Amino acid sequence: MIAPYPESQRERDRWILARRSPARNVLDPRRPYAFLVEEERSASGEIVPVATVFLTNRECPWRCLMCDLWRNTLTETVPVGAIPAQIDHALERLSPARQIKLYNSGSFFDPRAIPRDDHAVIAERVHGFERVIVESHPALVGDDCLRFRDQLEETRLEVAMGLETVHPTVGPRLNKRMTLERFTAAAEKLRREEIALRVFILVKPPFLDEAEALYWAERSLDFAMECGATVAALIPTRFGNGALEALAERGEFSPPRLATLEAAADYGVGLRRGRVFADLWDLERFADCPDCFPERATRLLAMNLRQEIPARVPCRSCGD
Repeated sequence: MIAPYPESQRERDRWILARRSPARNVLDPRRPYAFLVEEERSASGEIVPVATVFLTNRECPWRCLMCDLWRNTLTETVPVGAIPAQIDHALERLSPARQIKLYNSGSFFDPRAIPRDDHAVIAERVHGFERVIVESHPALVGDDCLRFRDQLEETRLEVAMGLETVHPTVGPRLNKRMTLERFTAAAEKLRREEIALRVFILVKPPFLDEAEALYWAERSLDFAMECGATVAALIPTRFGNGALEALAERGEFSPPRLATLEAAADYGVGLRRGRVFADLWDLERFADCPDCFPERATRLLAMNLRQEIPARVPCRSCGD
């Protein structure tokens, strides 16, 4: 019998950690664990190359129910100089890009993840990029964020925050230790300081069925745009951390159908209030019909780049 998901935060931490596999990847603190260049539609409507560097650093202090990013993190803070060395390693091997994402499986402004003493050097490394995008928990959007913005000079700062869902009971159960009030306050601080906001939204977090998943993805998009988000990324909730597999055994989680992600993207793009991107990484995992999947994946990519809603792909096999 799978133990039920606890109601207290401390017990949730223990429950989530107990269901992890021991498979943390072995990483070099002076090397990013991945890097790539991809195309993304910019705020001006141009399709621009964006370098994404997945930084190796200490694990995030929060134990979110759906997160498997801990697999590519360390148990200790990296030494000063390691993060700039990682950026150098990636940029020496990547093709030219106009924007850069520095993603670190947690919060850029967590000093145990990214040493403060490296911020000025990192700002130098990204000089020449039009924009740098970093991740942060809303609780850490503070003075460090503003100082880093100032160090960037002509490079614009964009902060990505995980909203996940605005569902009144599911949101707190994700164990992110964030309220909508705190998210709103952080978003307002970014707006006042003229720092762009990118929002991550989960499509079908645990405890929701397919119809509820679409409804709450739409409400989360509404909320993100009200908070001033210029980008909302729709992320289908995936297996991979052990906790979601345990909830699936209890009938409390299943990954979203591809049609739910498509409908959420259609809704978000149709709002015309900001760019809305469907996360296409490992999309094959959600391919419930091999006949129409390639065309549907192509449609989502086109929607990401054009921010227009193409006709749905008809399929005689599955009816989607």
